[in-house]
Amino acid sequence: MPERTTPLNPGHPDDDWDSATDVEHPVQYESIVQNTTPEPTRQSSAALPPTRAGSDSGENTETDDHHQQIQHEKQTKLSGLPDTHRDYKLVEFAEGDPENPKNWSKAYKWYCTMVVAITCFAVAFCSSVITADVGSVAEEFGVSYEAALVPITVFVVGFGVGPMIFAPLSEVYGRQIIYASTLLVAVIFVIPCAVSKNIGTLIVCRLIDGIAFSAPMTLVGGTLADLWRNEERGVPMAAFSAAPFIGPAIGPLVGGFIADGAGWRWLYWIQLILSFVVWVMISFTVPETYAPTILARRAKKLRKSTGDPDHVTEADLDPRPFSERMGVFLIRPFQLLFREIIVLLISLYMSVLYGLLYMFFVAYPIVFEKRKGWSKSMAGLMFIPLAVGVVAAAFCAPWVNAHYLKMVKKHNGKPPAEVRLIPMMLSCWFIPIGLFIFAWTSYKRLIWVGPCLAGLPVGFGFIFLYNSANNYLVDSYQHQAASALAAKTFIRSFWGAATVLFTEQMYDRLNDQWATTLLAFISLACCLIPFLFWRYGARIRAKSKYAFGGDEDPALDSDVEKGRKEPHHDMEDLRRARSYVENP
Repeated sequence: MPERTTPLNPGHPDDDWDSATDVEHPVQYESIVQNTTPEPTRQSSAALPPTRAGSDSGENTETDDHHQQIQHEKQTKLSGLPDTHRDYKLVEFAEGDPENPKNWSKAYKWYCTMVVAITCFAVAFCSSVITADVGSVAEEFGVSYEAALVPITVFVVGFGVGPMIFAPLSEVYGRQIIYASTLLVAVIFVIPCAVSKNIGTLIVCRLIDGIAFSAPMTLVGGTLADLWRNEERGVPMAAFSAAPFIGPAIGPLVGGFIADGAGWRWLYWIQLILSFVVWVMISFTVPETYAPTILARRAKKLRKSTGDPDHVTEADLDPRPFSERMGVFLIRPFQLLFREIIVLLISLYMSVLYGLLYMFFVAYPIVFEKRKGWSKSMAGLMFIPLAVGVVAAAFCAPWVNAHYLKMVKKHNGKPPAEVRLIPMMLSCWFIPIGLFIFAWTSYKRLIWVGPCLAGLPVGFGFIFLYNSANNYLVDSYQHQAASALAAKTFIRSFWGAATVLFTEQMYDRLNDQWATTLLAFISLACCLIPFLFWRYGARIRAKSKYAFGGDEDPALDSDVEKGRKEPHHDMEDLRRARSYVENP
């Protein structure tokens, strides 16, 4: 079995030792066996393979004694105690290793890709399908319309809370068990919603469903990064990126016909059917794809078969307990959110867009059902252009990726992070254009074509803005990027949840035209954000404590963060970020 012997020398004089940098990492998981024991050499996190996220896997140790032994030796190294030199055999993938997900057949990788993309679509569908008939829930339970909107709100709140929990857990236990367990919980708690006797049951169960359903949305990008190499990932990522936006657009469309024909409870039964199908598919047909978990299982088998406890993975060499790493993951997003202007403004921009998407679920019924007197099913058809815009943008993704690769070549392989803003600067105008059209064609006396087609440019702009924002955060905060993305997801979800509750009042007080116009002006103001960072982004990052330092410090490699004080914390964040977001 491919492995490599790597010395762990607790007596080395380097006091600023980093457990990850003490290991020589081969490119593309090449398998090397070193019989010599040279002094550990400091390397930057650039040596880490892009898709290998650090984990503290529960399967990495065969016995508690072995785990304690490794922890003791790591602490010995950190404390500078006398040398107790020991060679470890680092288990890694060999070139062409059939257990490496990147070496699976292209057909099977595409099957896994489509399963996780469909899962992502199903989750997004479940978030919006119940918006098709809020009024019937309010009438049956004898509550206000605003109270009947709360199940939608708490579901979106769960989307913001869940990733803070499931992302680090996936580094411990792998992706497959998180997919299977959380989707099973989600499936189970759909049933009480369908048979609920009061609004309280509906709210509590929808909150649990939102938290559980957030796991697939968190992990699916990492799964694609596990499967595909950078040069192969453009088309699969395009297929994935459309799913979270097509789902919310299709939900009200399908929900309208179901509500008209079978009643609001069947909006939950259809969620149960769809979520059960994807749970079966992803639990029983998609194996583990997370490299550290696969290697941890391999190391455990080697220790058992050979009786040699020296077979370890990189996770075994991380001295921090899981509780400490969990604390970092929970706290750092808020540090970045309130200390970094780039993270704050990009998060606010994405919050506006996310809130706008959920406002549509309330605004469309107001314009088409209340004002024009249409049925729920007919009003749901008006979401088709929004879905068409999303699909059209997804088809453009390979061209956007090809342009970025040209920019990479132009900048000798190290383009500035602001290159990621080019698609954002071009597509940001589609959102206010669509909103202005929706606003001033939504009069009751006018034909339906105007407000219907307004969704086309809005859907088209969503994809480009979403992907550009994610990639800009990753390139700007490489070692802290996962925390930056978590901050964005957290504030975005809470804002999206809040907008559902005040949209109807806003439309009643401002009228349909000026309420949408207000949103259009807000989105127009947000168009300044990418241009602001295009001009000043590099200066902002140069003064930042957390931002990616590039080659500014000749003493450090290109992926080493300026002024960092906790190296292995930073490298873990880089591994996690590259696992979550496509970053060619």
